[in-house]
Amino acid sequence: MSERIDEAMEKFRTRLREAGLKSTHQREVIVRRFFELDKHISTEEMLIEVKAIQPSIGYATVYRTLKLLKDQGLAIPKNFGDGQTRYDPIFEQDPEHDHLICVTCRKILEFNDEKLSERIEEIANDMGYKLVRKKIELYAECTTENCPNMPSQDSKS
Repeated sequence: MSERIDEAMEKFRTRLREAGLKSTHQREVIVRRFFELDKHISTEEMLIEVKAIQPSIGYATVYRTLKLLKDQGLAIPKNFGDGQTRYDPIFEQDPEHDHLICVTCRKILEFNDEKLSERIEEIANDMGYKLVRKKIELYAECTTENCPNMPSQDSKS
């Protein structure tokens, strides 16, 4: 994992140089943590993560850095219907992977299903179309007893 993060960091630095931008210490902290976490994360969640490392980092810096990652093709913004944009880090994964989102605990799982992808392409072809891209989001209810991702009862009141 460490090698993969180092590779992503180098790719980030290279793209910044190519765009004529500087790699600041705060950007480095944010980007490294983003790739270490390797999950869908909102600006607010990312701010909490990086403040634990460097308390002086502000919301605007985190927001601009996540947007920069998106602009440089290293993150994909996702919206799963809860009003928050989450950023998904891109390593060597298929940027069009699919998602299962728990409507109860909000956990987001990524998946790729080759048979499903083939079937979707067949459907498009049968209807006279050539598939350009796909986006599958499955919304389901958590069946895990005492799920650790459940919001606390206090936050519901």
